[in-house]
Amino acid sequence: MNINEIKAKLKSFFDSVSMIQRGMATEALEAELAQIENIYALLIFGCFVGMPTPPVHITLRLLPEMQEELILMMNRVSVAKGPISELFSTLDVI
Repeated sequence: MNINEIKAKLKSFFDSVSMIQRGMATEALEAELAQIENIYALLIFGCFVGMPTPPVHITLRLLPEMQEELILMMNRVSVAKGPISELFSTLDVI
């Protein structure tokens, strides 16, 4: 093995590590984004669970932004039987 082959293998190794780290960081950010969207939905639709909500005119103006979140919330309600199901949906196990 000469020095160029060692350099190439090290570069390949570090490129692979970099790709793995970027993928893990992206997955963590996606999970955090999902949690932030849940908090946002809870702020907007908190009246259904007894929490104070923003004024109605603000809620109605934000409603079009919440279309995808509403669909996601309804899907989660239909499959949410426990914390394990939430973990699996967050980690995209299935």
